Amino acid sequence: MNLVIKPNGQSHWNNITFRCALGTGGISKDKKEGDGITPAGHFSLRQVFFRSDRISAPRTILPITCLKKTDAWCDCPESKQYNKLITLPFSGGYEMLWRTDTIYDLIAVVGYNDQPVIPGNGSAIFIHLATPSFSNTKGGIAFSKSALSKILEEWTEKSMVELMLCDN
Repeated sequence: MNLVIKPNGQSHWNNITFRCALGTGGISKDKKEGDGITPAGHFSLRQVFFRSDRISAPRTILPITCLKKTDAWCDCPESKQYNKLITLPFSGGYEMLWRTDTIYDLIAVVGYNDQPVIPGNGSAIFIHLATPSFSNTKGGIAFSKSALSKILEEWTEKSMVELMLCDN
């Protein structure tokens, strides 16, 4: 069973349609660091992070890690840690995972640009929680908490994320 995500912000999972938010630049095969594009293609999910002070651990077969206040994701193409989890303090550019808002209370890491990592091709592509208005992301995919929880609970070893270039 695959999670199919279309440019119109509709996703399909196990015969259910969920609303989702995408990057400000839409979905494209030409993804670069900081462009706001959600990358097109087929991807696995690598692991799940969650804020244990705010939510319960999700049910999933994926590896689960509790976020810490010092957790971040390197988005500095010049760093050897590019597109990887880092611990602060860190001298390069990064995306904080411990946030005051709730969008990173639950994160699934998309297996994009990680085998191998190509500097500048994009980092921190996550499936995470949407804002109440489902505002666009910086390149990730955002769902309601109930939708993301259901997807993670039903995820299998064979499941993939399919980010489509067209709505058909």
